[in-house]
Amino acid sequence: MSFREETEEGRNDLRRPFLHTGSWYRMGSRQSSMLESSQVIRDSSISVLACVLIVALGPIQFGFTCGYSSPTQAAITRDLGLTVSEYSVFGSLSNVGAMVGAIASGQIAEYIGRKGSLMIAAIPNIIGWLSISFAKDTSFLYMGRLLEGFGVGIISYTVPVYIAEIAPQNMRGALGSVNQLSVTIGIMLAYLLGLFVPWRILAVLGVLPCTLLIPGLFFIPESPRWLAKMGLTDDFETSLQVLRGFDTDITIEVNEIKRSVASSTKRSAIRFVDLKRRRYYFPLMVGIGLLVLQQLGGINGVLFYSSTIFESAGVSSSNVATFGVGAVQVVATAVATWLVDKSGRRLLLMISSIGMTISLVIVAVAFYLKEFVSPDSDMYNILSMVSVVGVVTMVIACSLGMGPIPWLIMSEILPVNIKGLAGSIATLANWFVSWLVTMTANVLLAWSSGGTFTLYALVCGFTVAFVSLWVPETKGKTLEEIQALFR
Repeated sequence: MSFREETEEGRNDLRRPFLHTGSWYRMGSRQSSMLESSQVIRDSSISVLACVLIVALGPIQFGFTCGYSSPTQAAITRDLGLTVSEYSVFGSLSNVGAMVGAIASGQIAEYIGRKGSLMIAAIPNIIGWLSISFAKDTSFLYMGRLLEGFGVGIISYTVPVYIAEIAPQNMRGALGSVNQLSVTIGIMLAYLLGLFVPWRILAVLGVLPCTLLIPGLFFIPESPRWLAKMGLTDDFETSLQVLRGFDTDITIEVNEIKRSVASSTKRSAIRFVDLKRRRYYFPLMVGIGLLVLQQLGGINGVLFYSSTIFESAGVSSSNVATFGVGAVQVVATAVATWLVDKSGRRLLLMISSIGMTISLVIVAVAFYLKEFVSPDSDMYNILSMVSVVGVVTMVIACSLGMGPIPWLIMSEILPVNIKGLAGSIATLANWFVSWLVTMTANVLLAWSSGGTFTLYALVCGFTVAFVSLWVPETKGKTLEEIQALFR
């Protein structure tokens, strides 16, 4: 019995996409033998790059949410009469909301599709920003931050998975890195606009990415691999044809996806004992390990409290300096996006984690030495500047690999039949550790700045070993070939 016959039998029992759009290209594809219709469809064909740019609005929203609390702290605490602890709660609630969103993200994306999941994520984001904009007290402020976090938690899983599933193998690394590049752009925009507009207007501007994302979702195809898994064979083939172009022969790729889906369908009921098999536990360990180590390396803690480091170095405007760090992140992540399909994932991860380790050691040594130097001496000023340079170098090193690539590898290596559950677990682990790091960084810095950066350096050193021993190279392989590595 053929793949089509098997899947057609159970079609009535299968779930269908929440956003069942694109009838215009389905109709045109069926009539492509007619010259006029075929020409119209070719002219209207949606490229993979266009799809990626549309869904990249989600990570921009993600970054804007992360960056919003930095330039607005003084104004919000003054206007609403908040204490430092109350504002700290406001800042951390996005992580709490993201953890809830992460728990639901995998199942939502599996049940209603990648596009439907992004639609659901966009709505609470819009409501959350409006709630913050009109807040008169902490209740609306906190509610808005939680709603934003929930939407961001879903976005952080769904976007890299969607990009990995639609991208051709020779472009998947670069296109997948657009996810993290968009996050850094969102952070930089929040820092930049926060220099010029009041916090309420900045919250209103935060609505724009998701407001543009919602209509954009109606003009892109659903993930062909998700459609194939759901048994929607006609839609799957048409979606793939649209993504690859109507003049492209997709026969080989279609057959590879069909074989992969047929193989996973036979083992669709995964039991806990099955996770002892290497094909499941190994990619899950790698995905979770990279996302956890990404946060334990302290990047969010360093960025969150970078203004304190800049002030200690004598920088007069910490907000401008913070924007400078955001701009550096964007440039370094753009370089990683260009390199990832040329040099490979493992090499960039190794360079990134080694660079972070060296930078953090330099910062730790600078802080240790400052305890033995007079604050009025030239050496103290030199050590302060060294610490700043070390922090900036650490941000650059992180952006070259440990920032974008863990999300990319997670979306590539998880088996299709456990991707929803495993992806939720990996995303939840990332957000939980992010919350833990940002909540403890200030306490650790107050205990010992040198000791804090030493701890972060040790984690980055362990990351070097983790990558060299366990992370496989996925450059130039189809998702189906990557799955075969673990069998």
